[in-house]
Amino acid sequence: MTILCNDSHSDFIFLGFSDKPYLEKVLFWVILIFYGLTVSGNMVIMLVSWLDPKLQIPMYFFLSNLSFLDLCFTSSCVPQMLLNFWGPEKTISYTGCAIQLYIFLWLGATECVLLVVMAFDRYVAVCHPLQYVTIMHSRVCVQLAVLAWGTGLVQSLIQSSATLQLPFCSHRMINDIVCEVPALIQLSSADTTYNEVLMSITSIILLVVPLILILSSYAAIAMTVMRITSAAGQKKALSTCTSHLLVVSLFYGTVTGVYLQPKNPYAHERGKFLTLFYTVVTPTLNPLIYTLRNKEVKGALMRLGRKT
Repeated sequence: MTILCNDSHSDFIFLGFSDKPYLEKVLFWVILIFYGLTVSGNMVIMLVSWLDPKLQIPMYFFLSNLSFLDLCFTSSCVPQMLLNFWGPEKTISYTGCAIQLYIFLWLGATECVLLVVMAFDRYVAVCHPLQYVTIMHSRVCVQLAVLAWGTGLVQSLIQSSATLQLPFCSHRMINDIVCEVPALIQLSSADTTYNEVLMSITSIILLVVPLILILSSYAAIAMTVMRITSAAGQKKALSTCTSHLLVVSLFYGTVTGVYLQPKNPYAHERGKFLTLFYTVVTPTLNPLIYTLRNKEVKGALMRLGRKT
C-alpha cells in the first residue's frame, strides 16, 4: 500500500502562501536578493579563511565550515521556493521532495552540532588559553568537523527514511514552503505516533541538548571574562563570542519554533515564516555578523583586496 501511495510519478503541491498571491510576488524578490547576498557573503568568508595565512586557526576553520554549510543549506530549498513563488506551478516530484528532505535535514542537524563545536572552541580559547593549541590541534578540528557532518547525516538517514515510509494517499498538498518533517507528518493519512515521537526525541537531542551545552559554555566564558582585570582583555575575549552567540540565537530561536511548536493552525502558519527566516535570512546574516564585528576578518579582506 505504501509503495502505491508514494508513487514517484505523483507530485506534491506546496500550499505555502498561495492564499496570498501578492505576498508571494514580494517574497520572490526579497528571497532572490537575500539568496544573492548569501552566496556572495559565504563565498567571501570561505575564500578569506582559506587564503589568508593569519586566519589558519581553528576558529576560522569552523567558520568556513559554517559558511559552506549555510551555502548548501539555503541552496537546497531556495531555488524551488523561487519557482513556486513566481509561477502558477507549485509542485515538486516525490523524488525531488525526498532528496530535498534528506539534504535539508542533514545540513540542518549538522549546523546544530557545528554550533556546539564552535562554542567549545571559544570555551577552550577563553577559559584555557595556554592549552588551546594543544587541545584544538588541527587533527582534532578535523575530527570535530567530521563528527558534526556525520551526526547530521545519520540523523537525516533515520528521520527522513521514517518519514518517507508514511503513506500520502488522501491528498498531496503540503501546507509549507519546503519538504520538512512536520509538514509531511501532518500530510500523511496513517498513524504518525511513531514519527512524532521520533521527531520529539530528535529535537531534544539536536536542539535542546546542544543549546544547553552552548549556554553552559558561555556561562563558563562569562565567569572567566569577569575575572580578567584588563578592559582590553575583556573586550577581546568577548568580541568573537558575542558574534557566535548572536548566530546561535538566530538559528535556534527560529528552528525550535518550528520543531517544538504546539499543534494548532496559528502556530503552523507562523512556522512558515520561521522556516523562511532560518532558510533564507539567517544564512545571509551570518557572514555579516562575523565580518562586521571581527577586525581579523576585515583586516584579511583589506589584505586580499590590496593583493588583487
